[in-house]
Amino acid sequence: MKTNFKSLAIIALGAFALHSCSSDDDGGSSVAAPEISNFEYGEGSSHSTEQVAYKGSDIHLEAEINAPGTVSSIELSIHGHDLEVGEGEVEWDFEQTYTDASYLVINPTFHEHVDIPSDIPSGEYHITLTVTDELGNSTEVEGHVDIMDAISLSAFSIDETVVRGTDMHAEFMINAVNGIHEITVDIHGHDLPVGEGEVEWDFEQTYSEGYHELSEAEFHEHIDVPATAPAGEYHILFTIEDEEGNTVEYETHIDVTAS
Repeated sequence: MKTNFKSLAIIALGAFALHSCSSDDDGGSSVAAPEISNFEYGEGSSHSTEQVAYKGSDIHLEAEINAPGTVSSIELSIHGHDLEVGEGEVEWDFEQTYTDASYLVINPTFHEHVDIPSDIPSGEYHITLTVTDELGNSTEVEGHVDIMDAISLSAFSIDETVVRGTDMHAEFMINAVNGIHEITVDIHGHDLPVGEGEVEWDFEQTYSEGYHELSEAEFHEHIDVPATAPAGEYHILFTIEDEEGNTVEYETHIDVTAS
């Protein structure tokens, strides 16, 4: 009888130990994965949450992280959706891992500003934010942001021909999120022969009065063409610069005729 009781005690003790190990293996004391909430992003200068940002500026990103286990890293990825790369543009893929001391804690708040190049394609970009804790648990959240030109031009109305000795008309709309700094107009001929009584004509002028610091304006000017300008095709370059130093150019041509 004593032998049987002793055997039962050993079996019970072994079962308890096995149960304890199984509880540990099953994650009975594991820490929950991080949670990401209130993920917001938009134009950096105004901390906008409208999910729109502008080339040549920055994007503001912020999120609250509920991480019972200490955070070990926060990864941010931004990339375009098969965007067409235009002339003078380059693809933009942004990836960065943040391991700042302020983030390697329990329940940090993520807040960063990412510079946006001015020479990338406009369009929709995909954002992924991934939070990983010291136990290897990770959580990610995704979103999309429209990255747009800081300066956009539209509604062009520019003379195609002009008689020398009169003036040419140029008109178009400007939208500049950072405000217009100045507008430069450059007109020059294409190796035109200069006849008797004619003078080579190159025009360059900067316009700021009536446009400076406006975020929306109609450029409307009349430019005198000298009566002595050689007839032929002239190249016109409009350059619009905003208050942050971003520029956009628009090129066209005009035929100057003798009569």
